[in-house]
Amino acid sequence: MKTKFLKTTLIATLCFLFMACNAQKNYIKVDGTHFTLNNKTLHFVGTNFWYGAYLGADAEYGNRARLLRELDQLQKNGITNLRVVAASEESDYGLPLSPPFQYKNGTYNETLLKGLDFLLVEMGKRNLHAVMVLNNNWDWSGGMGQYVSWINNTPVIDPSVNKNQTWNDYLKSAGKFYELQQAQDIYRKYIKMIVNRTNTFSNKAYNNDPTIMSWELANEPRPSVDGDKDEKMKIFTKWVDETAGYIKLMAPKQLVTTGSEGSQGTLNSLEFTYQAHNTKNIDYVTFHMWPKNWAWYKAESPDMENAKKKTAAYFDEHLALAKKLNKPIVMEEFGFVRDGEKFSPDSPTTARDEYYIFVLELLKHSVETDGSLGGLNFWGWGGEGRAQQKDYRWKKGDMSFTADPYSEAQGLNSIYNTDKSTLKIISKYSKEIDKR
Repeated sequence: MKTKFLKTTLIATLCFLFMACNAQKNYIKVDGTHFTLNNKTLHFVGTNFWYGAYLGADAEYGNRARLLRELDQLQKNGITNLRVVAASEESDYGLPLSPPFQYKNGTYNETLLKGLDFLLVEMGKRNLHAVMVLNNNWDWSGGMGQYVSWINNTPVIDPSVNKNQTWNDYLKSAGKFYELQQAQDIYRKYIKMIVNRTNTFSNKAYNNDPTIMSWELANEPRPSVDGDKDEKMKIFTKWVDETAGYIKLMAPKQLVTTGSEGSQGTLNSLEFTYQAHNTKNIDYVTFHMWPKNWAWYKAESPDMENAKKKTAAYFDEHLALAKKLNKPIVMEEFGFVRDGEKFSPDSPTTARDEYYIFVLELLKHSVETDGSLGGLNFWGWGGEGRAQQKDYRWKKGDMSFTADPYSEAQGLNSIYNTDKSTLKIISKYSKEIDKR
């Protein structure tokens, strides 16, 4: 009888250990400056696919058939990581992303949340991993500026449509987000809901789903530009640490990161970038790369060598910073315009292709040497989406999502499913890197 009891206990213990071990499989983890997946070093080529949940919604604006085709093509081209919008706010901006995940009255859009459920399930089937973006420094999804407007009961600063307002005016307003306790309470309430959500298709809790690689505090969060830089950076760093810690308590199996642009997003200071990531609650460093936006490249008088030189320098200094922190780093945004900054899918991509090769070679070199660059996500996947207006500008009622936010020309930075030369480059490098 005793022998039978011991045997039963041993079997139960082994089953528990097997289940516990199995439960940890397929989660992306961090080991020093490397990502790992199932005890193997991981590097990836990914894309920004912010509108994935919108396509996944069973609604007029959704298109599940297109979503499945997009995911199939991404998988075919070796893409394994998608950075997606997992939060948006009911917006007073003139060019809003609508409908939102979160309404002003504190209720949530269950139809859109089910679209996110659908997206995650279909990504899981294809071994794609998600970076879940929980807020936005910029206006196009509502974001921090909208939170400030809600709490202070003031009009939004909207330079996309109001030419009397500047982006510096906008940043001063949005930067108040970090110091408004009521805004933080609403933000955390949303975080708690989404991190603990149970997927209506898989019946799996989000915080127990290995499809989700990481939770990202926001798209390009920046410390306030209004006031003393050191003081504003202290406020920002505290917000990063405490918000990331809050998420980690609820999602210990998944990673957390900032969404930072790097020094361009921390008051042009690498030291501030270091401070923002120097907490145990942030698992890996992020940085972005925008040659045109940062005046490194002008399509009307192209100087590719200048763009490459400044890209390489920005790349090197951020990899060095990540090594100092002993954390992996991801270039989670980089984009480049078509030749002559045209928007038509038929326009050539000679310069873009050259720049993509340059950046992907940087990733390949890192993989072949120290490997601290864990991956990159190009901006962004336009796929089957196309501008619906002759001037390529989004208008209310347009529902053919591209990679470009509505404040930008539709086609500005989108990689379309017909961009054969660019897709050939992406596929070549992603498959080479995946083999290593």
